[in-house]
Amino acid sequence: MKWLPSDPQLISEGLYSIAVVLSFSRIAYILPANESFGPLQISLGRTVKDIFKFMVIFIMVFLAFMIGMFNLYSYYLGAKQNDAFTTVEESFKTLFWAIFGLSEVKSVIINYGHKFIENIGYILYGVYNVTMVIVLLNMLIAMINSSFQEIEADADVEWKFARAKLWFSYFEEGRTLPVPFNLVPSPKSVLFLLVKIKSIIVTLLRCEKSEVKEDAELNEIGLNKHSNIGSTASPTRYQIMKRLIKRYVIKAQIDKESDEVNEGELKEIKQDISSLRYELLEEKSHSSEDLAELIRNLGEKLSIESKHETSTGHQRKA
Repeated sequence: MKWLPSDPQLISEGLYSIAVVLSFSRIAYILPANESFGPLQISLGRTVKDIFKFMVIFIMVFLAFMIGMFNLYSYYLGAKQNDAFTTVEESFKTLFWAIFGLSEVKSVIINYGHKFIENIGYILYGVYNVTMVIVLLNMLIAMINSSFQEIEADADVEWKFARAKLWFSYFEEGRTLPVPFNLVPSPKSVLFLLVKIKSIIVTLLRCEKSEVKEDAELNEIGLNKHSNIGSTASPTRYQIMKRLIKRYVIKAQIDKESDEVNEGELKEIKQDISSLRYELLEEKSHSSEDLAELIRNLGEKLSIESKHETSTGHQRKA
């Protein structure tokens, strides 16, 4: 309790607490390897980007109201029900916790009868709450929702690319041991050191035995060899990346072409159905006309036959 606030032990404890939080967040690095948590982790990463974009407008509005409220109440230190807005620190705390509804309305009340200043404080504090809580926070929620829907529409591809990126990080040529154990020389580092010393000795011997022109050629050859030795793992890695990207692009082109073909086929089917419908209607109208004509002819024949039968009957009676 008697230590100074700037004691190294106190500062180290504060930094250690931050390091503990960051160490647990390191687990997010391996989440893309899982099919369930990978898309979720990618969506969280996209939402963090949206939050950083939103922070520009947020900080601008926040600073405007913080400085304005401080200028309004800076002369009333000790003349208010609390110390809100009397200093820059108190102004920051009050406006920050007001976003979460943890500030009180009495923060703008003055013990004296300065009603004009108090009313101005009420207006500014109310406008701040409406702007931050109702407008900007809802805008942030809408941006996060939009990003999440975009990722969900193509979650499988996003997850596979993130998983491939995680795999490639282990294919790269790097340290054998993690920090801080990489300070201890490993067999791999000793081997690389010996190879480097050998190459330097060989180049020195060749320089002594050859001429200037041959030295330049040998040096170029030696540089090419060193570049090839240093990038032994790179061709395989880039070949894998090239094949993955090529496969994805070809699949996307095939899907696009199939979609275009399907749309064209659907249009042709619709046209065929409409033409068939018109043909059926025309055939139906023609058949109905033919049927009406047959019925009319049959009626005429029946009437003629009935007249003929009546006439023959009268002749027989006569």
